[in-house]
Amino acid sequence: MNSPNLLASLNDAQRAAVSAPPGNSLVLAGAGSGKTRVLVHRIAYLLEAGASPYDIMAVTFTNKAAREMRSRIETLLGLPLNLLWMGTFHGIAHRLLRIHWEQARLPQNFQILDGDDQLRMVRRVIRSLNVDEQRFTPRQATSFINAAKDEGKRPKHLDPVGPVDKTFRDLYVGYEAACQQAGAVDFAELLLRSHELWLERADILAHYRNRFRHLLVDEFQDTNGVQYAWLKLLAGSTGQMMAVGDDDQSIYGWRGAKIENILRFEKDFAPVVVYRLEQNYRSTGNILQAANAVIEHNAGRLGKELWTETGAGDPLLIYAAYNELDEARFIADRAHDWIERGGSASEVAVLYRSNAQSRVLEEAFLRRNIPYRIYGGMRFFERAEIRDALAYLRLAIQPGSDAAFERVVNTPPRGIGDKTIERLREFARAQSITMWEALNSALLTGAFTGRSATALANFAQHVALLTQVIDGMSLQDAMQTVLEHSRLEAHHGKEAGERGIAKVENLRELVTAARQFTPELRFPIAPDGAEQPPQSPREVIEDFLAHAALEAGEGQAESHAACVQLMTLHSAKGLEFPLVFLAGMDEGVFPHRMSDLEPNRLEEERRLCYVGITRAMRQLYLCHAEVRRLNGIEQRSMPSRFIREIPKELISEIRLRGAVVRPAATRQDQRSFGGQRGGAQIPSRMFRDEEDAPLRIGQRVRHASFGEGVVLGCEGHGERAHVHINFETAGEKRLILGMARLESVE
Repeated sequence: MNSPNLLASLNDAQRAAVSAPPGNSLVLAGAGSGKTRVLVHRIAYLLEAGASPYDIMAVTFTNKAAREMRSRIETLLGLPLNLLWMGTFHGIAHRLLRIHWEQARLPQNFQILDGDDQLRMVRRVIRSLNVDEQRFTPRQATSFINAAKDEGKRPKHLDPVGPVDKTFRDLYVGYEAACQQAGAVDFAELLLRSHELWLERADILAHYRNRFRHLLVDEFQDTNGVQYAWLKLLAGSTGQMMAVGDDDQSIYGWRGAKIENILRFEKDFAPVVVYRLEQNYRSTGNILQAANAVIEHNAGRLGKELWTETGAGDPLLIYAAYNELDEARFIADRAHDWIERGGSASEVAVLYRSNAQSRVLEEAFLRRNIPYRIYGGMRFFERAEIRDALAYLRLAIQPGSDAAFERVVNTPPRGIGDKTIERLREFARAQSITMWEALNSALLTGAFTGRSATALANFAQHVALLTQVIDGMSLQDAMQTVLEHSRLEAHHGKEAGERGIAKVENLRELVTAARQFTPELRFPIAPDGAEQPPQSPREVIEDFLAHAALEAGEGQAESHAACVQLMTLHSAKGLEFPLVFLAGMDEGVFPHRMSDLEPNRLEEERRLCYVGITRAMRQLYLCHAEVRRLNGIEQRSMPSRFIREIPKELISEIRLRGAVVRPAATRQDQRSFGGQRGGAQIPSRMFRDEEDAPLRIGQRVRHASFGEGVVLGCEGHGERAHVHINFETAGEKRLILGMARLESVE
């Protein structure tokens, strides 16, 4: 019997989804509609209705989301949920492969390759096959391999249509062989290998189908091909799945996500009951109406319309800048005003289509002395010094790891150069052995002499001693011993300034992370078997290394400092801010100019705009520029079609009346209207009113030394005002108005 309190705090739509009867259901959760709340209460509802935590699997897209949901469920019910499988696709697939490593044809202590390790291995394969690395770059080859795996395809499933495709397929074949030899799997392989395990072993699949009677999947619109197939296979005809997502927020097609998955869910999992969460608890009415107006231009939607009880709020504000510099200055000024009025810098976000747009924004914030950060910085386990320490730990328990070997063989520097390492690689390839085996074999046969031989021998002795010393140690003690024996802490301690201090502090924090680490329970296949913790210190270390690799692959780092957040629209999904600026709302910038080539891509761009609009809680600025420099070329631009799709009654255009006003005619405009060049000198006094301003953004001026140019911006008033001018021959200059003696060319 479910507690009435469990449903009392929910609205009608949420309550219906949480208390859904047995069967498959699709929850279309609009932005800010409380989908996490629904997932948490649904799991609690199932448990109170008599389901066991052993029967439930909940799949999220980030480890952070999984931790947050587990904590909220435990708080709601007042009991721990150790038996509940909750995590990311990769995390759950990794757990399955750890249990069934032998049936999956993997070594028991297989290693997870992070992105950097995978790139290194692909580069080695390219060189071993004598492929032109300039034409077939490691990143291109890695993307090809991952894309194929995301679709559930091995090399044998690919049908190359030309020599380029054939080369990439050959690299895929070589890469698979290298991974198999090294006992390593990448992130995409975790899903593909576990899916193949179920296909090949009906007994194992039957066990998990019988066990996981309730499947809950968050962010369903972001699933790729192999993830969808993985879920469909696990659910079978008896599993009860609740898919939660929003087709209007499917924005990751470029990395394999398929919006078709959520669109076809009703057919593939029929019968399906659909629930729509449309009440928004984040944004004002005007913001939601604008988002609805934009997204309704997409075809084939499942359909919903966001609404709120909080009122209309302020209109959306449109600013038409002259160029990207004026746009950045305006955004920095308004952010500064927000902070001056008592708002926090962390309440402000600037969103843009591509990372390249951040440069001028950063410069504007620096000039204004406004603290900012580029969202999506490096996570703790991604930092180089942390990866080095973990590679030492990996090598100590698994000397056959080529990725770990190559990372630390000369870190800290010990006189083992690139040529020596390349010779070791060639020796290992020729003998089909690991780098560690090649090292020991080369030392025995005298393949290296002089300093190289001494340095390699010292390294081999060092690793062998470390392996012996940490055998049987706890994770915390092993981590501390690795730092001492590797001399990484002493090495980074020699670096001058805060950079070295920060690296040493990070390494010490790694020991703390090891001390606080709690390994996941290892689940036996027998459903009535007793839960067993890892049986040895080595297994705990392996779990910690896997945990670090999975965390490093997740993406965004967090920051608690009070600063304005600058980020791409893709990075903004899932976040919310009281004040939001959408910068670069120009045709060709957003939507991206390539979107005109594919209708589906334009629809994804529109969904990206929908995501951007719905990040704003109280105030939203949409900024576009009349002139923008793209790829080094200054071009005229039109406001984005997404601005034009917003009803006029929801927006208000900003008209500035300051020292710098709307642009004067450009050179092309002057020719069109027959404007003549004059020689009147511009007075140094700057006027406050638009009608009297003698100097305007876009106005053409002449300088005695620099020649003719166009005014890009101005800061300050009177003779001390700083004028930013782009001269035809001298480039961009910043001049003091009272000393520049500028002449108008109009």
